[in-house]
This record gives sequence, C-alpha cells and structure tokens, in this order.
Amino acid sequence: MQVVVIGAGPAGLAAAYALTARGHQPVILEKSDGVGGICRTHDYRGYLVDLGGHRFFTKFDEVQELWEEVLGDDFLVRPRMSRILYGGKFFDYPLNAANALGNLGVRESALCMASFARARLKPGRTAESFEDWVSNRFGRRLFRAFFKTYTEKVWGISTEEIGAEWASQRIKDLDLAEAVLHALPGPLRRLRKDPGITSLIEEFYYPRRGPGQMYEAMAAKVVERGADLRYHTAATEVEIEDNRVVRVRARGPEGEVVFEPDHVLSSMPLTLLVRGLRPQVDAETLAAANSLTYRNLITVDLIIDKPELFPDTWIYVHEPALRVGRIQNFGNWSPFMVPDPNTSCLGLEYFCSDGDDLWSMDNDELVELGAREIEKTGLLGGGRVTDGTAFKVPKAYPVYKRGYEAALDRLQAAVDGLENLQVMGRYGMFKYNNSDHSILTALLAVENLFGAEHELWAVNTDTAYHEIRK
Repeated sequence: MQVVVIGAGPAGLAAAYALTARGHQPVILEKSDGVGGICRTHDYRGYLVDLGGHRFFTKFDEVQELWEEVLGDDFLVRPRMSRILYGGKFFDYPLNAANALGNLGVRESALCMASFARARLKPGRTAESFEDWVSNRFGRRLFRAFFKTYTEKVWGISTEEIGAEWASQRIKDLDLAEAVLHALPGPLRRLRKDPGITSLIEEFYYPRRGPGQMYEAMAAKVVERGADLRYHTAATEVEIEDNRVVRVRARGPEGEVVFEPDHVLSSMPLTLLVRGLRPQVDAETLAAANSLTYRNLITVDLIIDKPELFPDTWIYVHEPALRVGRIQNFGNWSPFMVPDPNTSCLGLEYFCSDGDDLWSMDNDELVELGAREIEKTGLLGGGRVTDGTAFKVPKAYPVYKRGYEAALDRLQAAVDGLENLQVMGRYGMFKYNNSDHSILTALLAVENLFGAEHELWAVNTDTAYHEIRK
C-alpha cells in the first residue's frame, strides 16, 4: 500500500509514525526545510524559540503514549503560571477572586459583579457572535475587561464578527464565573450551576529543547523505518477520477514530481487542497475556499541581560495601547532553552494578516517594536535588551468569522466524497485544534486505512475539553 502524506507537522508526522509502525513506508511531502509546522523550534544563537508556546497536554491515552514513546526522559513535566496584564496590573490566570477584584478596585468590582449577576439572571440576545456568547455568561463589563481587547488583537476583527462557536470551544464557563460567584453575597450564589470547581491544568508536559524536539525525533524515527521524507516539496494538484485520487503532483527542488498513491492523508491547508483538486471544483465551492481566511503570527524574540525576570511561563497582554498579544518566557518553559543562565529570552507574539503593516515590517523594525513594548510593560526589572530576531508564521490560525461554517461545510463535502483521501490536523480541517487533537485525527485516519470507520470531523467537537480536566 502506497500512502502519500502531505505535510510534516504534528498530524502528518503522527500519521507517518503510525504507518511505519505497521510496516508501511509512506512518502511525506513537506514544503519547508524542517518539520513540526507551527510547532517547530528555532535556534537563534543557541537560544531556542517556540513559535506560539506549545504545551503538551491531552486526555487521549494514545496521544500521551506516543509522546512518551518518542521522547522518553526528554519529555519533562513543567509547572504552569500565567497572568493577564491589564490596566497596568497583573491578574492571575486562571482568575482568582481576591486578586482580580482587588486589582479592579471596589467600585469597578461592584459594577462587574452586578453586570455578571444580570447576565446570569437574564441573558441577552441569542448568542450568534463571540461578544454575545461571552457577555451572556460573564456580563458586559467583564467581557470588556478580560476578553474584548485580547481577542480583537488576535483576530484583527470585531468580537461581533467572530462566531460564537469560537467562544464555546476556547473559553470555559468556569474560571471567571467561579471567581465572581465566590465573591458575590451569599444569596446570589444560587446563580452558580455547578458546585464542583474545575480549574485549568497547573502542569504540562514539554520537551527539554522545545516542541520541535518532539517532531524532529518523530521524523528521524519514520525515516529510519523507511519513510521517504521530502523537504522543499509542495503538493500542487490532486487529480481525481471516479471519486478517487489517482495522482498527486508536487513541486520539488528538481521540478515536478508525480505520485500515484493508493491513499492520501492531507494536513495541508484545506483551502489550498480544494483549490488544487483536478478537475477543478465548481464556482461556489471555489468561492467558499476563497472566503476562508487565516491569521498570521509574528514572534519577536528578545534576549535580556538579566535572569529570572518574572515567574510566568507566559503573560496575556490586554493593554489596548500595546500591540503585543502574549509574552512567552522561554526559560520558564524549559531552562534548557536558554544557554546562558545569566540571561533571559522572551517571545513577544503579534497577530496580523497579509497586507498589515506588521506583516510588512523587516526584522530590525520588529525587534525595535518589541524592545519598546516590553519596556512599557515593566517586566524587565532593570534588564536590557541586548539582541533579538523575529520569525513570521503565515496562516497560523484559521479565522472563525461569523458565517464561516457554511463555507467549511462545502469544503468538507468536496473532500469527503473522495474514497481514498482523508484530511487531518488544524490546517487540513480548518479547525483550531490543539496539537493533541491534530495528532488524534492522524492516528484515527491511519486506523481507517485498515478497516476502522472513525469520523475524523467529530474530533474536538466536545466543547467541554480544551485546557481543563475534572
């Protein structure tokens, strides 16, 4: 059985790993010069940079077992600490009632609690947007304080334009609610629906040298088992006859290469895959593919001449005056990522779209911007920026703009009708999957090749799970 795997990110490599464990040697097409996709780790003068901050946590035993099998003792357990910077103050995250309400002050705390109580007693209009969904659960004042600014930084559009599904997947009806409810007067606590307290994970797994170490080790293993991993090779066209893929055309270092696989497992962006189907899809499906968009990520990495700047692994920046959205402290993810213990390395994350001024800035301009903004946060504590660089990641996050579901349904229908093609992973399914969800779709896709009948699109539709365990 000849299988072509498109993409060598978490999903593509997990699929190849599962295939080679069964004795098959897939061809893996990777358009870049490395593996891991957005989970790739970059090395800048010995400082290891994680593009986005990728924790390893899962409720899926098969995914956890895979991670531990691949890395063994290099798979570390790390403590989690994160806060929100808002109004010049740092709020614990998950939110703590005393800390949050103390930082907001007596008057604002009272107004927030009253707004929260009103929302619980009489929710607003039907939740069609992110703004509706959050405001109905937490009240408008808490929405403005802890959701609106950061969300609009990430997506570059109004929270009224973002679908409610995004909120239901990524925000849990627990931490902020618990914080406020515990602070409410006794009679109002009846608004609390669930007496059990659920909290975000306080620890997570992480590779000793960043997430890329996981996927580099996985790639080495699949190649050792006989897989054909081709770098700088991008799939361009997928030819269809009688509802089956008969050829995959790709552009590599030596020109066009053609494969005639028995099966195709694709983790390339779903929009690009559909546009590359031959014969070409109908005009309506093509329009649907063109309507779905992605958000880009820029990580500005700064080396600071001072250790132990702050205890957080990352900080969310809700300050409207700052363009940075999140700050990673890589030494707190793993001390092995910072070669000089007398220094620190921070990753400042900026979110933008094609054509934005941020996306057009060169490396020096981005480092200068990052240096100015980190100084304004007060996090340097007297330290100085001594060096820096920037990394750009196109199409990092699928945008859940209101109405996107109809377009996605059309693309799903276009690929689901193909008997020997399965799509998987974040990009392949246009889903904001965590890496464990992406890997699970890959493992299930491989099982489908051997007689299982898993519904891959059902992975990550359980909105009760993302960052929480009960």
